Amino acid sequence: MQITLFSFGYKHGLPEADTILDVRFLPNPFYVDTLKSGTGLEQKVAEYVLDNHVAKEFFPRFEPVLQEYIDLHAKAGRETVRFGIGCTGGRHRSVAVVQYLEKILNNGTHELTVFHRDIEKA
Repeated sequence: MQITLFSFGYKHGLPEADTILDVRFLPNPFYVDTLKSGTGLEQKVAEYVLDNHVAKEFFPRFEPVLQEYIDLHAKAGRETVRFGIGCTGGRHRSVAVVQYLEKILNNGTHELTVFHRDIEKA
């Protein structure tokens, strides 16, 4: 199965995806002066997004659901699944989450494509 995992910003429009995960519930680096100009590809931004009680409670619950979702689609004969991970602008939270999920899904079981649709947009 081909899995496409990508980040996007809601303010730039909804993408074409099979499933969308809204991560606007995570802490937003946009409101931190030292992080605002960065992206979720940077360690300090990713840590701000992922190293807090909200993320630490959510992702251990979400990861098994995500794995089951992929397995069920594979068993149903789906050849591709597209996951869009969205935040407000598509530069911080969604990017950090995509990078995090890439590590989980990049286990050699499926072909994985990752991109960040809106990372360069203001």
